Amino acid sequence: MRTRFQEGLDELKDKLLRMGGLAERSVEQAIAAYRQHDAKFCEDVFQTEHAINVAEREIDELALDLLAMQQPMASDLRFILAVIKINGDLERVGDQAVNIVQRVLDELESPVGEMPADIPRMGTLAAGMIREALEAFIHADADLAQRVLLRDNDVDRMKREVELAMVRQMQRAPEYIQPALDTLLIARNLERMADHATNIAEDVIFWVRGFDIRHHAAEE
Repeated sequence: MRTRFQEGLDELKDKLLRMGGLAERSVEQAIAAYRQHDAKFCEDVFQTEHAINVAEREIDELALDLLAMQQPMASDLRFILAVIKINGDLERVGDQAVNIVQRVLDELESPVGEMPADIPRMGTLAAGMIREALEAFIHADADLAQRVLLRDNDVDRMKREVELAMVRQMQRAPEYIQPALDTLLIARNLERMADHATNIAEDVIFWVRGFDIRHHAAEE
């Protein structure tokens, strides 16, 4: 017979996965807004972010209720703690998506053409990291989570490429300083999304394997 506590753990996992779907959608909407220069996608991001905020509160409340219900065994305790931390990272992914579309809206007010930066590709990579980190959570797959960590270097490299390209753009055409700065901010928000995916992957490894790899803690 399933216990109320186990049912609560299952509900917690389901809620987090639904929130993960919302976070993925917000990234896709933000990239679509940038790619198509369409304010409709920007509005979609704002609506999705509201749903993410509601989900974050529900997950935190359920997680705290489960902790108060009984003293969980080590693996269940790690799971609940991981969910709480992943919940926070997914909420911040939604915030980053909002930051991106705010820059897109600025560009819509003063269109100047495309910047020499492959923002869509960078966004696709960051979104893929989030998706794979959540898949690692779904399947309790620490090996997949480890592969997510390795992909963070690719996003960091792309962000540096955008920074160099935007500096050159501003030097060549000072009238493009503001859109170049907006593009820089978008790239930095995408890089932070990848960081949140990395955090999620680290939390999966902590839950599954029982050790903390942040800041190379497992090597100490």
